[in-house]
Amino acid sequence: MENIEITTPTIKLDQLLKWAGIADTGGQVRIFIEDGLITINGIKIHERRKQVNIGDIIEIKDIGIWKVTAE
Repeated sequence: MENIEITTPTIKLDQLLKWAGIADTGGQVRIFIEDGLITINGIKIHERRKQVNIGDIIEIKDIGIWKVTAE
């Protein structure tokens, strides 16, 4: 599991994945979600603009697992 450090209390999922270099575009995030590949804290995500908080665990099936941490 890798850490992704953010400087704000929350961030939108698509912004986080692009900022961390996990996804190149919002369209790529949309495809991950449509294919049911993303979970946050074990719950499958259906919205690209989902708010992510410090301490959340994001998993993209067959790609990786990340924990959101404070800078």
